[in-house]
Amino acid sequence: MDLLNTLVEKGLRRELPTREEALAVLATSDDDLLEVVAAAGKVRRQWFGRRVKLNYLVNLKSGLCPEDCSYCSQRLGSKADILKYTWLKPDEASKAAAAGVAGGAKRVCLVASGRGPTDRDVDRVSQTIEAIKEQNEGVEVCACLGLLSEGQAERLRAAGADAYNHNLNTSEGTYGDITTTHTYADRVDTVRQAQSAGLSACSGLIAGMGESDADLVDVVFSLRALDPDSVPVNFLIPFEGTPLAEEWNLTPQRCLRILAMTRFVCPDVEVRLAGGREVHLRSMQPLALHLVNSIFLGDYLTSEGQEGRADLEMIADAGFEVEGADTTTLPEHRADGGCGPCGESPAAEGPLASEDRTAAASGTGPASGAGPASGARTDLVAVRRRGAGTDLAPNA
Repeated sequence: MDLLNTLVEKGLRRELPTREEALAVLATSDDDLLEVVAAAGKVRRQWFGRRVKLNYLVNLKSGLCPEDCSYCSQRLGSKADILKYTWLKPDEASKAAAAGVAGGAKRVCLVASGRGPTDRDVDRVSQTIEAIKEQNEGVEVCACLGLLSEGQAERLRAAGADAYNHNLNTSEGTYGDITTTHTYADRVDTVRQAQSAGLSACSGLIAGMGESDADLVDVVFSLRALDPDSVPVNFLIPFEGTPLAEEWNLTPQRCLRILAMTRFVCPDVEVRLAGGREVHLRSMQPLALHLVNSIFLGDYLTSEGQEGRADLEMIADAGFEVEGADTTTLPEHRADGGCGPCGESPAAEGPLASEDRTAAASGTGPASGAGPASGARTDLVAVRRRGAGTDLAPNA
């Protein structure tokens, strides 16, 4: 396919594809899927070889969030039967983190529900970061605490945080449809605060919320313009008790096309396969390793993930290797803080115009590659009952 040859050449040069090319990836047929994966795999291997970075989540505070994000089981008004607990003590969080590191995780991600941290919360998380770093030499720590206030990113950096996560989640044009208690601009501002403080920015998306292909391309192009070092790609976990519980819009094939499009647009960035991979990719998870260079190990915030041992076996069986603590994840030009993305700046183009959005999404909108409601695998959505906040051993 001429399209794929063009995209590979652009990816090897770190050149931005056009929006039309990105949309065309999402519109490819299932018959062409393996060719799409193989092409994006060439770009992945150019910048990251066959390494897979492992990340481990520790949910510091679960549930009872005042924000109304429709996709979230911890949201205001959620009826999902998840674990609910207040802040873990630093030693409890450090113990949970150690299980992930022992399982091979290179980065520990500390997450807390809520709109954003108070200064006291930042103190608490800073103590947790220090405890984790003292007990796990060389481990990276990423904080994900919501919207940041002035000076908080600098304080987290001073405490030893390496990165900060705050996802854009969906396109600017549809953001108000999933959240009303904060804005898309609020999220962009927090990512920029983290970058200004010298933290490695981590920002990604959630697919499967009923968005169109144009929305997916818009958010990935916006991420390219924001230039985070890590782009997590989440697939909606439709929790019972949340507004999006009936949104079963994904097939394994569509998930792979979304990951491939993300890789083509963000060729030299850590693309991370995040929440929902077990639910939507299922037996096709190993193919995704040809597209991403990073995954979460074990369980997620409020849902169970694949067993940690199965994750490691999957990586080995697919011919990949776990990235060691002594290996720099990002290519040299990014790790040194030098050249960011090259090529045309998506910020100059802006989102797709409404008439272009309609035309581009025609026939490839929310229903493209969608699974029928009767095919919903609700049996694969399991609430986390072990690890942080419980007396049971974590999955790592």
